[in-house]
Amino acid sequence: MKQEKAVVVFSGGQDSTTCLLWALQQFEEVETVTFHYNQRHQQEIEVARNIADKLGVKNHLLDMALLNQLAPNALTRDDIEIEAKEGELPSTFVPGRNLVFLSFASILAYQIGARHIVTGVCETDFSGYPDCRDEFVKSCNVTVNLAMERPFVIHTPLMWLNKAETWKLADELGALDFVKNETLTCYNGIIADGCGECPACKLRANGYQEYMKMKRERA
Repeated sequence: MKQEKAVVVFSGGQDSTTCLLWALQQFEEVETVTFHYNQRHQQEIEVARNIADKLGVKNHLLDMALLNQLAPNALTRDDIEIEAKEGELPSTFVPGRNLVFLSFASILAYQIGARHIVTGVCETDFSGYPDCRDEFVKSCNVTVNLAMERPFVIHTPLMWLNKAETWKLADELGALDFVKNETLTCYNGIIADGCGECPACKLRANGYQEYMKMKRERA
């Protein structure tokens, strides 16, 4: 039996699209929220809107441009290189991003009568981002519940999955090809398989290859 109404934090990437497809099977009604924070590639917003349209769900776009001013990084500035030095957070880390996103997603959920919030954060392939950890999400869940006196539930269906397992979930949801061909994960703004060179593309491609190998071996 499906549960109530949910809001999915949605970027149009592999992870959030898989979460959206998961949510559509779990909840009676689903809406998405996409954040505009002057990210490196504006087509992320268009991809998110297009996928939401194709899946028949409402997409809310919220202006979070202040993040660009407060937290300059490689995802918002062309003059900052995408790099990950050993022992340091990657240059793509946006301080406080998921804290802000989940807070505003909760406010939206309050306004539209949704109790469930779904996000694609993951502690298995998380590039060291502290705001992708399970303990952060649980803490944030308690905070927004206290702030608004609502029993919100933040769901993280990918939290303990690696990329191969995320591809497996997409396949189990009957949407492997859709996720592969329609989503934008690439830091250089190329849809589907991407540039093949940036860290996001390598992680995505390695996971896909690992899953397809596992699938062939089971056949």
